[in-house]
Amino acid sequence: MAAVASLSCCGVNPSSSSSETKIRAQSISWSRSLLSLKLLPATCLHPINIHSTSRLVVQCMSSTTTGSVAPPVSETKLKFLTAYKRPIPSIYNSVLQELIVQQHLMRYKKTYRYDPVFALGFVTVYDQLMEGYPSDEDKEAIFQAYVKALNEDPQQYRADAEKLETWGRAQNPSTLVDFSSKTGEVEDELKDIAERAGGNGSFSYSRFFAVGLFRLLELANATDPTILEKLCAALNINKKSVDRDLDVYRNLLSKLVQAKELLKEYVEREKKKLEERSKPQTANEAVKNCIAENLYV
Repeated sequence: MAAVASLSCCGVNPSSSSSETKIRAQSISWSRSLLSLKLLPATCLHPINIHSTSRLVVQCMSSTTTGSVAPPVSETKLKFLTAYKRPIPSIYNSVLQELIVQQHLMRYKKTYRYDPVFALGFVTVYDQLMEGYPSDEDKEAIFQAYVKALNEDPQQYRADAEKLETWGRAQNPSTLVDFSSKTGEVEDELKDIAERAGGNGSFSYSRFFAVGLFRLLELANATDPTILEKLCAALNINKKSVDRDLDVYRNLLSKLVQAKELLKEYVEREKKKLEERSKPQTANEAVKNCIAENLYV
């Protein structure tokens, strides 16, 4: 943990500055991929000072579903940083900071309403983002702090994502798109989404929702592209929007793999250097001990 955390908390040797620059560049590219999901209005961007490792945050106001004024993004970020005070490696932290900004804007839209497919999408993105994190305990603590900062229930996110994953594994391509003719807890939730997305209620499409659909297709082994088209039609979702967002998501995953590979190589090199530096010290101690023994004799 210490070796990895040092990326964001400690200085590095001049000789390793090139590696760190590459990691930071990859992290920035990764963050920009998140921004390309177009959840962040450019007019809302301006720098403000809060206790955060991010240099740029968003401070814009939106209305909640009840008509009350939503908290500013800076408040949500501050709640997260207050709930989880331990240092987060920069390669993870930069993306988490961008992600919480985007999700804040989704969370406080007038048309926002939580649903299990959205939860599955977010949990999928979070778990893939944090895969390989040095500590599973810290990874879950960050998840808890993140969701609570948005005034939502992390246990509900996890429970609903697990419920949909269990249901998805039990489906095949045909039964997946034919949910409207069946009864059951998940089927009823999907019907409710379809009804609201069709105009009979409050529904706000999001990129996490698209990822949730993609995850259901994976679980049901639905590899035929027409299945996604049928599922979108059954849910009254615009397939073009889903296709666009899934392309961005796949690109993000590709950059995620590259960034983590760079991080792994960097940490391994730093460990080797520390080991090499400790060898002369060990040899010196052995010589001192030998001299001391001879003098004693």
